[in-house]
Amino acid sequence: MSKKLDEFIEKITALGNPANVAGKAKFYQAYPGGYGEGDRFLSISVPVQRALSKEYYKLLSLDELSSLLENPFHEIRLTTLMMLVLRFSKCKDISEKEAIVNVYLNHMDYVNNWDLVDSSAHFILGPWFMDKQHDFLIKLADEKHLWKQRIAVIATYHFIRKGHYQTTLVLAEKLLHHKHDLIHKAVGWMLRELGNRNYQVEYDFLKKHYKTMPRTMLRYAIEKFDEDIRQGFLKGTI
Repeated sequence: MSKKLDEFIEKITALGNPANVAGKAKFYQAYPGGYGEGDRFLSISVPVQRALSKEYYKLLSLDELSSLLENPFHEIRLTTLMMLVLRFSKCKDISEKEAIVNVYLNHMDYVNNWDLVDSSAHFILGPWFMDKQHDFLIKLADEKHLWKQRIAVIATYHFIRKGHYQTTLVLAEKLLHHKHDLIHKAVGWMLRELGNRNYQVEYDFLKKHYKTMPRTMLRYAIEKFDEDIRQGFLKGTI
């Protein structure tokens, strides 16, 4: 390990708050049977992690960032993802961007909670796949792997911001009857963001599917609708 890597690990570890670790573990369901089972926490606030990412993202190599993504502590993985996002957004060299994407894709098993996914997928995979075939994301949603499926959905947030909605709709239909509420929330969130930009597209999709989609997904999707329309969807009268 380089001196900078040692320094980073020492600094971030020292910032932990042992008194709050149990609360963090409960919040991210790291208990047996929870979606975050087995994860470990230092209990460091997100703003502190973000500051550290800005300090170190230029100082650590991609190999070192790869190793950090395999760290057992949640906050170290999250801070590393923040560093990868910064590296990706600021670099101009397409080969380096591709290398960052490959680091991400090769470590998706470690992007294993909703905050890790939501802080990275649409900042790295979204821009990378924007002008390419989206088949990879659609296949990712077929893997029956909770976090990879959420990565696929959240990556399309970048597409939505650019006015491309089709991939989000394809994934929403594919995952419409998923069993986990973290997918219900992700799909509902993306549908809501789509609707913020094109109300009619979201409305037409919901009118077709709302009676069979999970209630949580629907509630997330219609959160910004006018109250009379929202109640119509909730009461099944649309």
